[in-house]
Amino acid sequence: MSITKEDISQWFKSLQDDICQQLENADEKANFQEDPWERPGGGGGRTRVISDGNVLEKGGVNFSAVNGKTPVNILQALELEEADFFATGVSIVLHPNNPWVPIIHMNVRYFEMSNGIWWFGGGIDLTPHYVNKDEASFFHNSLKNICDNHHADYYKRFKTWADEYFYIKHRKETRGIGGIFFDRLGAQEGSKEDLFNFVKEVGKGFAPIYTRFMKDNKSREFSQNEKNWQMLRRGRYVEFNLVWDKGTKFGLDTDGRTESILMSLPPQANWVYDYNPEENSKESETLSLLKKDIDWVKDN
Repeated sequence: MSITKEDISQWFKSLQDDICQQLENADEKANFQEDPWERPGGGGGRTRVISDGNVLEKGGVNFSAVNGKTPVNILQALELEEADFFATGVSIVLHPNNPWVPIIHMNVRYFEMSNGIWWFGGGIDLTPHYVNKDEASFFHNSLKNICDNHHADYYKRFKTWADEYFYIKHRKETRGIGGIFFDRLGAQEGSKEDLFNFVKEVGKGFAPIYTRFMKDNKSREFSQNEKNWQMLRRGRYVEFNLVWDKGTKFGLDTDGRTESILMSLPPQANWVYDYNPEENSKESETLSLLKKDIDWVKDN
C-alpha cells in the first residue's frame, strides 16, 4: 500500500511532539505554548513557541498541513500547471540566550498537487554566533552519516546546496556554517517511501544534535561584548529570512499564518552602521569562516 499525504502529515505531527519534548527536557525550565490555527483557504497547523527558558530565549517548532487552490505566483515561480496543492511539514528556529549556543534551523516538508506531482524538501543548518570548529565538524559529520545511510551523493550535493541557499548575497557571507538543504526530491529521485525514510531520519536527527550544543554551552560565561556580537549576528539572520528565504515568501504568498511564518525572527537584534570587528579577534575569525565550500569533515 502506497504511503499517503495523510500518513506523511501524521508523522510530521508526531515529530513535532517528540522534538518539543526533547527541547523542554534539555532547557529544564520553559515549556512550549501551543497556538492552533486554521487557514481560510484550507488546512491549518499547530504553532508551538518557547520563550524565556534557561537556554532558549525564543524558539518555535511549527507543524502545518495546508491545501487549496495554488496561487498564480507560486505556479509561475515553480513552473507548474494549474492544480490544487497540499503542503505539510515541520519548521523550527531556535534562538538561545547564551552567545556560545548556536542558532539552529530545520525544515522538513512534503508538497503534492492534485495532478499527481509530489516532492519532499528540507534540511538543517547551523548559525553559530562564534564558529567553533570542533562543533562544526561534529554537526557536519552527523549530517553526513544521515545522508550516507541513504545515498552516497546526498551529503556532498545537499551540503553544496545549503552553502548556495543560505548565502546573504548583499553581505557576501554565508548565514552560518551551512548544513544540508534539498528541495523538489520527487519520483525522479526514487520511490516516495525511500525519500520519506530519508526525510524522517533528517527530522529525527535534529534534537540529539542540538540538545548536545545546548548541554555543552549553556553554562559558559560571556561578556557584554559577546552579547553585543550576538545581537549583530541575529541582525544578519533577520536580513536573510526577510530578504532571501523562499520559505518565508511561500508562506506569505499562500496566505499562511503571519505570526507562525515570522516566528523565525529573534526577540531582539541589532544593526550597527559599517561595523568591523578588531583584527585577530574571535569575531573577525568567525567572519573569516562564513564562506561557501569549507570542508568541515576533512579531519574526521
